[in-house]
Amino acid sequence: MSRQITIRPSGHVFQAQEGETVLEAAMREGFMLPYGCRNGACGSCKGKVIEGAVDHGNFRDSVLPAAERERGNALFCQARPQSDLLIECREIGAVKDITVKTLPCRVQTLELVAPDVMRIRLKLPAAERLQFLAGQYIDILLKDGTRRSLSLAKPPHDDALIELHLRNYGGPFSRHVFTQMKEKDILRFEGPLGSFYLREDSNKPVVLLAGGTGFAPIKAIIEHAIHNKLKRRMILYRGARRPADLYLDELPQGWQRDHAVSYVPVLSDVADGDVWNGRRGLVHQAVMEDLPDLSEYEVYACGAPAMVEAARRDFTARCRLPEAAFYADAFTPAVPATN
Repeated sequence: MSRQITIRPSGHVFQAQEGETVLEAAMREGFMLPYGCRNGACGSCKGKVIEGAVDHGNFRDSVLPAAERERGNALFCQARPQSDLLIECREIGAVKDITVKTLPCRVQTLELVAPDVMRIRLKLPAAERLQFLAGQYIDILLKDGTRRSLSLAKPPHDDALIELHLRNYGGPFSRHVFTQMKEKDILRFEGPLGSFYLREDSNKPVVLLAGGTGFAPIKAIIEHAIHNKLKRRMILYRGARRPADLYLDELPQGWQRDHAVSYVPVLSDVADGDVWNGRRGLVHQAVMEDLPDLSEYEVYACGAPAMVEAARRDFTARCRLPEAAFYADAFTPAVPATN
């Protein structure tokens, strides 16, 4: 049995088939709602159910606490309609003409850029190009039917090769990449996916917050902005544990030198033997120290869920950042069901 869903304020109407989430149904019918992780962990797809009922599905309690559920909030990547719905959420217009594809690709190069980070470059078939927005991601389709989401680390204009940054967290795909994968191996992926990209209809200054391999989509966004000669002020805050984790650090140093992109690296776990004279502590706290009033900024944050959640909470509560000006992509595995 299908359910009719109406989006407010646009008035767009679409149908959700049995078992579909609100997000899945909207995407199938060509309406782009904001989303990031698609597994209930990042909060990018949060909106309000004005009329009707949903099954909230799987999610992190910290992202969708009980008080918010009682006010009608839902994560549309997880929520399944139990009746016709009237929902309130933003729609993303900039991706409406981008086709999500399933494509084969060949591993072109593998480069260890940190002790636990591999830069993977993939080559598409000669007749294919992937149209995407800087900051989006793809899902690597594994043989056992599972997926591994990885952000695109290059801007759209530089699309000869797809570039991904993979940290070795010890999972099956990471182990395969670091111990068995070789050049010329064939992979399949689906993409582009996600609504994490620079909103170019704004002139607000931008804070870019990158933790770990969250540097990958931030790199793509900055290189896209430089290529298109965008005049907005951009400040990159990059968090890592130790100096060796600041892989490809010559890139942001070059952006600061040649393109006026401010760069602030912050380390959280400097060891006695490390040579480091820079900032220490949590990266989002460094932003708050430097920019206590974010009311006229936009923030783009990518990294571990704890960092993204802390930044969203503290920036909006303590630095006057509007909730709608915080864009995020959290790197996380699928989350367990919550009761």
